[in-house]
Parts: sequence; structure tokens; C-alpha cells
Amino acid sequence: MLLFGCLVFTTDTFAQESTDVSPKFQDDLTFLKTHTPIVLLHDGDAAVAVAPAYQGRVMTSTIDQASGQSFGWINRKVIAAGLLSEEERKGKLEEHIYIFGGEERFWLGPEGGQFALFFQPGTEFVFEDWTTPPAIDTEPFVLVEQTANSAKFQRDCEMLNHSGTKFEMGIERTVRLLDESAVAAAIGADNLPQGAKCVAYETDNRLTNRGQREWTPETGLPSIWMLGMYNPSPQTTVVIPFKAGDEAALGPKVNDSYFGKVPAEYLTVKEDVLFFKGDGTRRGKIGISPQRTKGIAGSYDPDGGVLNLVMYNVQDAPHGYVNSMWEHQEKPFDGDVINSYNDGSPTPGAPPLGPFYELETSSPAAALKPGETMQHVQKTLHIQGSSEVLEPIAQRMLGVSLSEIKVVAQ
Repeated sequence: MLLFGCLVFTTDTFAQESTDVSPKFQDDLTFLKTHTPIVLLHDGDAAVAVAPAYQGRVMTSTIDQASGQSFGWINRKVIAAGLLSEEERKGKLEEHIYIFGGEERFWLGPEGGQFALFFQPGTEFVFEDWTTPPAIDTEPFVLVEQTANSAKFQRDCEMLNHSGTKFEMGIERTVRLLDESAVAAAIGADNLPQGAKCVAYETDNRLTNRGQREWTPETGLPSIWMLGMYNPSPQTTVVIPFKAGDEAALGPKVNDSYFGKVPAEYLTVKEDVLFFKGDGTRRGKIGISPQRTKGIAGSYDPDGGVLNLVMYNVQDAPHGYVNSMWEHQEKPFDGDVINSYNDGSPTPGAPPLGPFYELETSSPAAALKPGETMQHVQKTLHIQGSSEVLEPIAQRMLGVSLSEIKVVAQ
């Protein structure tokens, strides 16, 4: 989630046309197709809607494309308005970012700090100077390959960081639906349990150094950053297992300093797992360090009977993970690898921005020689079924029972 800090801004840009917390996939698909080209990937009843114009972003997905719910949060007002002229953008959030929504988007870090990609040289770390690079905001990715269940996108671009370092980048992103055997493998089972329905996809995201200069820590390193915005429910709870151990060796169990300390009624931290409300009612963000990560985060919606899992390829990180805090940093490569954000009122009395909640993952800092590539692979699974069906999956993948999650959600 964007590090807006304690900034005050209007919520008009985020306003939804409907307050329905369980929108239907077909309604969202019809709306999206009216305003932007959509690549629809499908396998049986499962479907994923991808927008090339929004950087190959997965806008939403469903278990049942005919009548199922839509998992991704989309910002209808911004999408319907389209790209504004320079004059129309003045004084609006679109001067800094177009928040189209979507349940998995490709971004690049770091956001803040001396090596920030969102602050140009000579600017200050304040909202007025913060700008999302057009290559990951308003400029399309090129669709280069497509099948019934996959789509591949490419984009070459240049970016300048806050320290004045220019990066010549090649971006490649492939979105691929996972079949039942791949889903079973992902959850460590021989097959998908009887009575379970699922939509699952994998994105293969690659960043290549297209220039003649090696990317080094001294002048800044970029990273691949995946962010997902999901529709919440009153009982949605984010669950993140992590490695147990002494804080002197592994550091804090969780970083909840992004927007001020998260209150106990929204965050429960145990020895090796945390529970974080994803109900879209109170703004807060948490992070898990690379020393603590188990490579997975999830959420559970007991009302809809949906278990969500997000996994990524854990890999060596010799140069650490980028730090996106809006300040000159003593440790610019001491960032988190998994994040979760719960939406809520940005100012007292204001409505939530979405509402939505987020699950995010990041690649290591990309210290690449000319021609070298960093790869970050993320899997997203939405599994629907009875509590009896989902229970063994939750215990195997997240290390907790559904009853434990429900107690926290109440």
C-alpha cells in the first residue's frame, strides 16, 4: 500500500458506485470491458480478468464466471473517468497516482528514501513531490503472447531515482491460470479436496538491466513489488505465519509502524503467526521481515467460505530488501518482504478509501549486471468450500485452524 503517512487528501477519487462488499464478477467484467481492453483467462468456471493498459494488472478473478463473486477491488470512478489532461489533474490525486484498483499489480520499489523511484532528484519526501512513475501507473504493457489460460506482457522503460541514478529496464510479466493439479501441488496435497472450488493463478515477473551500467547498492537498487487489493467482508482476517525465535536474532515479529501502531483489537501476534483484520474499517499496515518470512500470507472470509493464499518464490537476497519509508534512510536495504494493509478512514469522520484490504510481496533488491534478470513469482489462490473442506488446507498452509481465525475475527 502507498506510504501516504499521515497525509490528508479527499476521498472522491476512491469512491465506489456501490457499497456492495460482494460484487459479482460478471458485473465487474462488463464494467471493465466498457472502459478498457480486458484479456479474459479461463479454465472451466474459473476466470481471471487482466488489463494490458494497466500494466498487465489482474483486475479481478472468480471461481464461477457466470454467477460468482469478484475477488478484486476495482475503483470504478477512476476507471470510468479515464486518463485526465494535465489541467484536469491539477489539485487531484491523479497528479500523483491513478488508483485503478486490481487484485495484483506490478510495481517497483523503493517508494521512498534516497534511492526512491517515486521522488525525483531535488525533491522532498512530502506528498506534493511524490509521483508514481508513468511506466507503472498510466502507460500500458504490450501483450506479446496469449492463450486461453495465459498472457505475457513486456515493457521497456527508463527510471530515475532520487539520487539521480538512471535505470534502463526491461520488464516481462506472464499471468497464468493454474489447473487443478498445480493447485493441489501448491497446497501440498495429491488433489484438490472434494467440495472445494478454486481460482488460482501465477504471475512470473522479471526485471532486466537493459543498460550498460551495473546496478549497485551505492547508487540504488530497484525491486519487484506486487500489490493486491481485495474486496473485504466484516469477518475477513489476514493470517501470516512466520518463523518463531528470539528477537535479538531474528528482529521484531512484525513491523506495524507504517501508519502508527495497530491497536490490539485489529492485530493479534502469537509466537509464530499473526492475525490482522482485513475488514476495510480501520487504516493500518503491517510488514514481515525476510528473516521471519515463510513465503506465504493468507486471509479467511467465513461469511463467504473463502480461504485466500498468496505465495512467492523465497530466494537469496545478498543485498537485502528495499526500504520504502519516506525519509533519508540509515538502512536503505532493510525493508519488509510481506505486507498487508487494511483500508479505513484516512481522516476522522471520512469514509474508507475503498474499502479494500491488501496482501503484498517483494523481490530482493536487484543488483544486476547488464543483461541480468531478477525473477519474482507469485501465486494467488482463492479456495471456496465448507469449513470442513478448508480446515486441513488452513492448518497445512497457515498453521492455524479456522476456529482460531474465527475467534480473532469476532
